[in-house]
Amino acid sequence: MAHYRKLWWTLIAVLAVTFALLGYFGTEVYRKAPPIPDRVVTEDGTVLMTRDDILDGQTAWQSVGGMQLGSIWGHGAYQAPDWTADWLHRELIHWLELAARERYGQSYDALDSEHQAMLQRALRDAYRTNTFQQSDGTLTVSNRRAEAMALTADYYSRLFGDAPELRGTRQSYAMKEGTLPSESRRRALTQFFFWTAWAAATERPDGEATYTNNWPHEPLIDNVPTAENIIWSIVSVILLIAGVGFLILGWAFLRRHDDEPPAPARDPLSLVSLTPSQKALGKYLFLVVALFTFQVFLGGAVAHYTVEGQHFYGFELSQYFPYSLLRTWHIQSALFWIATGFLAAGLFLAPIINGGKDPKFQKLGVDVLFWALVVVVVGSFVGNYLAIAQIMPENLNFWLGHQGYEYVDLGRLWQIGKFTGVAFWLVLMLRGIGPALRQPGDKHLLVLLTASVTAIGLFYGAGFFYGERTHLSIMEYWRWWIVHLWVEGFFEVFATTALAFIFYNLGLVSRTVATGASLASASLFLLGGVPGTFHHLYFAGTTTPVMAVGATFSALEVVPLVVLGYEAWEHSKLRERAPWMEQMKWPVACFVAVAFWNMLGAGVFGFMINPPISLYYIQGLNTTPVHAHAALFGVYGFLALGFTLLVLRYIRPQLRFSDRLMRNGFWLLNIGLVLMISTSLLPVGLIQFHASVSEGMWYARSEAFMQQDLLQTLRWVRTFGDVVFIIGALAVAWQVVSGVLFGSRASALEPAESNT
Repeated sequence: MAHYRKLWWTLIAVLAVTFALLGYFGTEVYRKAPPIPDRVVTEDGTVLMTRDDILDGQTAWQSVGGMQLGSIWGHGAYQAPDWTADWLHRELIHWLELAARERYGQSYDALDSEHQAMLQRALRDAYRTNTFQQSDGTLTVSNRRAEAMALTADYYSRLFGDAPELRGTRQSYAMKEGTLPSESRRRALTQFFFWTAWAAATERPDGEATYTNNWPHEPLIDNVPTAENIIWSIVSVILLIAGVGFLILGWAFLRRHDDEPPAPARDPLSLVSLTPSQKALGKYLFLVVALFTFQVFLGGAVAHYTVEGQHFYGFELSQYFPYSLLRTWHIQSALFWIATGFLAAGLFLAPIINGGKDPKFQKLGVDVLFWALVVVVVGSFVGNYLAIAQIMPENLNFWLGHQGYEYVDLGRLWQIGKFTGVAFWLVLMLRGIGPALRQPGDKHLLVLLTASVTAIGLFYGAGFFYGERTHLSIMEYWRWWIVHLWVEGFFEVFATTALAFIFYNLGLVSRTVATGASLASASLFLLGGVPGTFHHLYFAGTTTPVMAVGATFSALEVVPLVVLGYEAWEHSKLRERAPWMEQMKWPVACFVAVAFWNMLGAGVFGFMINPPISLYYIQGLNTTPVHAHAALFGVYGFLALGFTLLVLRYIRPQLRFSDRLMRNGFWLLNIGLVLMISTSLLPVGLIQFHASVSEGMWYARSEAFMQQDLLQTLRWVRTFGDVVFIIGALAVAWQVVSGVLFGSRASALEPAESNT
């Protein structure tokens, strides 16, 4: 117990310190967010736009898919430009052209290098000088800049409409014709884009960096990495090396080597009668693989949009199901099926924790929760469609249609429904856990499981701390509470603890080892994971202290991942402990894959984009989906599939997994993911990285650069990896479906083999 006490106090201290940092510097985000002017006026007093106009533009941007169509401040989709970087560069070019004709009577390109340099110095001074007056909320721009803004706005108004001269550009950007039909809303959209570019170009009143820490890279106005950026990047690397070193020392000298208990002769869980609520989980497993299959096919269509911007092998798909819609559904369906897999695992464990029996009305609760999930999924998808098709009234878009924020795209009403469902799951879990906690004996592992379940049930509510017209920087702060903290933090702790609980109940590890490992893992994950949330906010209108905290702690996130190779080896050896563990071969294989992809996808590819100096150049490039695919599917996807197969194995006791089907499915999923990354996403991202460093962010995402033959070829090559992955997904999905439907007849796929 003394050993547990130290681990508990360590975990409590980690949570206290890290959440204090997250909260304290969160107030910094509120206080130092780039101001939204009450009025933007010219030197002669002409009003160009108001605060309401800018926020109207933000809502217009949300309605077309927001971050699912291009990106803002580097966050969003990768096919169309980053609108901040693109607007800024276009406006700068217009300013130079206007200045050249005004001063010298000829175009900028016709000037000699000396005169060009003079204009560039004037350009830098004009754009980096902060002319916002805090006292009356007025931003003043020169008449020349106002003209440059008008020329840039005209281009965007035509681009988001159906101007025939820009049809080719819309194809390159995977935009449908008439993306935003309303002319007034297009005008508001351009005013929002201007504001994001203004914040990226204008220095804070008290410093030498812009509101976005000099992001994006734009040589024309000396938007280059700050000194703090470089310093904290070096610090993060040093901390990573030190953290890995100390972890290895601790792992070697402090790790307990308790004797493993003898494996039981029979699977203990198979000896417990199934409860009605557990028998009702088959439909959850069906929903998992149905959404998984749907998501995989959507991913193939989204990837194809990068080579045929408005068509799918000649069919004009974009007018019915545009890129921004399919990418929304692709990401949302991933979150839904992964979450459903986790929910099913928890609901399977609840009766086991409760002594092998259901609390009263537990099956009814399980059924109600399932159909509530279906309503939320269908309702949110329909709302996404109506919003992006511009059918839904604009005043209903945020509530019923599309919030516009990546990973939190569903309308607010459906978001409330999802939170209610997760909270109801928490209630179902606690009804099973509560009586067990009152029983005598060692309950430390169960308390940690309870804490992780509670965190999952409640922390999704962070998404309600922003609204439709909330400042973008503040919205980003709360959005990453969900995407990073809720998903990457507390789901990770739940998964680790749930697996430890399962293996302990199977008699394969001792309670002491399971509890100690879970507590230590929770401290390690959350130490870097909680304040590491800030590494997503380096350039989202935050200040240097936020960058410092994010860089420091996000480096520590990688540290525990270096030992996951050993964890994978330990998991793989579990099959050798008892003959009946052969029935667990494929769930365990998924857990081994989780450890591998955690090390590579979350660790290696995650740290590749984490240091500020790295992210400065590659935020919003194809290096980001390298990490996203390897971590989201490689870690959480395989975890959800492993949980699904595990639950299936017990709710269909007679089922024998088809070794042929599962072997093909498992390896094709892994091979397809490797091919997707190595043959397309990573090479494209590295080529973009060079362009971003040498020319600027705007160029790395531009039509001229992305439509080069080499990059087009690399995107076509991705098809091979996608096809391999899709075949693997179909194999695993069919195993689950056939198991749910025919599991009572052993295997409908091949004769059962004796494992005795």
